[in-house]
Amino acid sequence: MKMSSKPRVVKDYVKLDKRVKQLIKLNYPEGFEDHLVKFKNKDGNTVSALPFETEDYYYLIRMTISQAQEIIEDDDDYDDEGFLKEEIKEEYEENIDEEFE
Repeated sequence: MKMSSKPRVVKDYVKLDKRVKQLIKLNYPEGFEDHLVKFKNKDGNTVSALPFETEDYYYLIRMTISQAQEIIEDDDDYDDEGFLKEEIKEEYEENIDEEFE
């Protein structure tokens, strides 16, 4: 895993703000479970997380494979096959474009 010089943020998915969740969904439109990485936390325990990088931060979003599957299953932004719905993708892309105008 390539380490970034950006500040690292290790957080649970549910504690992320709405904008970061939208960016993550755009980055992982086919779900999270195939993108999880393992690392040792400060206590030396092996933890799995979803890596995600923004302009300012390098996130490691703590989740297990089963949590990753459950997040997608419970999220109405994803269809029954676990893919981000096209209209949701377009809406999120529009929101991001507006931020940078």
